[in-house]
Amino acid sequence: MGAGAGGGGVVDAELMVAEARKAFFTMFAFMAVVWLVQLANWGDGYALSRQYGIVSGQAGRLPDVLTAPLLHWSWAHIESNSGPLFVFGFLAAYRGVVRFLGLSLLVAVVSGLAVWIFQGGGTDTVGASGLIFGYFGYVVVRGLFDRHLIDTLIGVVMAASFAYLVTIAVPGTPGVSWLAHLGGLVGGVAGAWIFRDRRPRPAVSSGGTGTGGGAIVPSRGTPASGDRADLHKELGDLGLL
Repeated sequence: MGAGAGGGGVVDAELMVAEARKAFFTMFAFMAVVWLVQLANWGDGYALSRQYGIVSGQAGRLPDVLTAPLLHWSWAHIESNSGPLFVFGFLAAYRGVVRFLGLSLLVAVVSGLAVWIFQGGGTDTVGASGLIFGYFGYVVVRGLFDRHLIDTLIGVVMAASFAYLVTIAVPGTPGVSWLAHLGGLVGGVAGAWIFRDRRPRPAVSSGGTGTGGGAIVPSRGTPASGDRADLHKELGDLGLL
């Protein structure tokens, strides 16, 4: 293994750790805001939820698609949303906080519009569950669009572990806004495509002699090619090889 290849792996791993650290603090700050809003909302008898929730068909309430995800109807409501919101939000953000902010805006708008256009009965809808479903959809398919094998594996694990979430994004689920969930899921999958990594993947070159330096090999272990070489490189960047 040449020194250049090893140095690149160290740099990639450091960048990934730095992004993960930023993602953690971003989600910590976001959760703090959501809970502070809940405290103010509770202290005012949930007037904020009534004033800034999404009410379908009312043009004056259309901007509330951006405020509704920050609001909840009870302590049980925010408690049930907080764990999934932090976990899926962190997994969505660790590849880049700027991309994550764009994704959050997209998911909030698509989820909110689904409620504003299709929800009947003038129901006032609030809650972060649309964001949760958006982040979930994004995490599940992001690896496929970015061609990151580690992210693909994470997506498979999340899909297998939380497949039950899809059952509350279909019509007929009592007591929840399935439209917000379905809209968030659609927004998350769309975001994975819109914000996909368009940079060309760098080849892992041997840096050796005799064959012109064009062969693809992993940083350690036996030679590999194609997807296997990508997997070796990503595992090496994470310090797992």
